[in-house]
Amino acid sequence: MLERVTAPTPFGRLAAEAARRERAGLVRTLRPRAADSPLLDLASNDYLGLTRHPEVTAAAADAVHRWGAGATGSRLVTGSTELHAELERELAEFTGFEAALVLSSGYAANLAALTALTAPGSLIVSDAGNHASIVDGCRLSRAETAVAAHTDPAAVRKCLDGHTGEAVVVTDSVFSVDGDAAPLAETAAVVREFGAGLVVDDAHGLGVLGAGGRGAPNAAGLAGAPDVVATVTLSKSLGSQGGAVLGPAHVIDHLVNAARTFIFDTGLAPAAAGGALAALRLLRREPGRAARAREVASSLHRRLTGAGLVAAVPDAAVVSVRAPSAGAALRWAADCRAAGLGVGCFRPPSVPDGISRLRLTARADLDDTQIAGAVDTVVRTAPAS
Repeated sequence: MLERVTAPTPFGRLAAEAARRERAGLVRTLRPRAADSPLLDLASNDYLGLTRHPEVTAAAADAVHRWGAGATGSRLVTGSTELHAELERELAEFTGFEAALVLSSGYAANLAALTALTAPGSLIVSDAGNHASIVDGCRLSRAETAVAAHTDPAAVRKCLDGHTGEAVVVTDSVFSVDGDAAPLAETAAVVREFGAGLVVDDAHGLGVLGAGGRGAPNAAGLAGAPDVVATVTLSKSLGSQGGAVLGPAHVIDHLVNAARTFIFDTGLAPAAAGGALAALRLLRREPGRAARAREVASSLHRRLTGAGLVAAVPDAAVVSVRAPSAGAALRWAADCRAAGLGVGCFRPPSVPDGISRLRLTARADLDDTQIAGAVDTVVRTAPAS
């Protein structure tokens, strides 16, 4: 008699993985927030405080009434509106690039740039601290990928040395975990030694860095260069949703024809495009918002470290405070929330160095009383080292 072979259970490994996460204190849960949440929000990426600005919400609502709730299709079919074209023109002009292409998210923008601008035989050199969307773009590109030590131009040079084909170096401008900035000018100099291209993810720089918030590539004198491409999100400083790739016109034309996350994805909803465009125009009119966001970040850092906590020096609007463990970080964030303060909680695998943190957003619309209250809450609820 033949021995019966036990068939594998569909998704059978998931229970074991769930148990492992539970033991490690790494279970993630969704917490739907109310529209009228009483929390002081230092957990979002609303760096300029524009998500609820009356001009931004009115523009989003107007776009819904004019164009409908959805884009209705991919942008190559019915999903492009006049709003999308206006937003692209003004984004490119504001940041100093020749052209722009709007996509449904910043994640999609990074996938588009890395997969369409490389090919088998290409080399991608990626900073060790880069965002998950860049990591996934490298994986999907079919190019060879070399990981360079964090913010180290010499490590980039070592990765490029000896490669004879096309090469692209990709880095965040501001890293989302600790809020530190990449040495863009020095990295660009290395890139140019080898005739490579530079892709900069400016998700956390647009609206915060550069003159009037024009972004990190603009501040470094790289915007508009023929060998530089930038990606941005519309969901952080511009308070809306979506992403964009900025670069030379011929590069943008190539993405329209070759980037799968653009070609096969439904276009960005008109409301998001309208809201982002209104926020961009507001930033142009009120450029001091960028400097205020940086000022708030410096104030948070100064007060937190003055109280004895360990926090990374912020180069933009992200303030990262170290926790003794993943479990302690989770409890700390929960205690802050119970005290009326919303903060981010970064734990493995979101942090590549394995060190858990609270992540605070410095918002341009916070006043000194709110800053002092937030710091007091974080300090009062801090776990023992």
